[in-house]
Amino acid sequence: MEEEVIDKDKKTILIVDDEQHIVDILVYNLEKEGYNTLQANDGLTAVDIALNQKPDLILLDIMLPKMDGLAVCKRIRHTLNVPILMLTAKDEEIDKILGLELGADDYVTKPFSVRELMARIKANLRKAEVTANPKEDDAKQDNKNKIIVGDLSLDLDKFEVRVKDEVVDLTLREFEVLKYLANQPGQVITREVLLEKVWGYEYYGDIRTVDVTVRRIREKIEKDTSAPKILITKRGVGYYIATK
Repeated sequence: MEEEVIDKDKKTILIVDDEQHIVDILVYNLEKEGYNTLQANDGLTAVDIALNQKPDLILLDIMLPKMDGLAVCKRIRHTLNVPILMLTAKDEEIDKILGLELGADDYVTKPFSVRELMARIKANLRKAEVTANPKEDDAKQDNKNKIIVGDLSLDLDKFEVRVKDEVVDLTLREFEVLKYLANQPGQVITREVLLEKVWGYEYYGDIRTVDVTVRRIREKIEKDTSAPKILITKRGVGYYIATK
């Protein structure tokens, strides 16, 4: 494999997929957006490139030769704290993809919209940047970009969630679900609306995605997930944030 020349002033994205036509599409679009790209067509090569090159973000397919994407994600997570976006087929197990033990930040289903994927990449890079340099935003403004509902506080500049002033680490997608609900405290939001507003049209119809994500959020913000006090289910309808 030829050594790729990396422009240090640009963000570098590692694309891991065994379908070369998908890699080619992603390389074309990412480079057009001003990113450096690295490529791997199997899991072992992906781990090697990630640990040596330390990219700013990784696009990682689940079905890979030599080592699957779930194992790659775990291996990389031991050493690197970079955003990892899983590329998944519709029929793959959402619970596994979003598993807390896995460490993926986000996922996009195939066939994906390039525009949606670019938006997810930008958002995850921004979150990673803010998390790495929190002081940048501290001086900006105090409470202008915060949502506070009871014990729950969301800082929209820092992508930070606190429960009783304790920081909770959410993925970007989890943050966006909580933000959407917290913007309308006490109002029940249907799963369909959450899918449309947070995930976008390409996910429409996969209701289980919402349920799994809400469960993951609860595992992080609730003391007792069997009797939640913050993120409440309205049976048969949807979810809402409690106002007290």
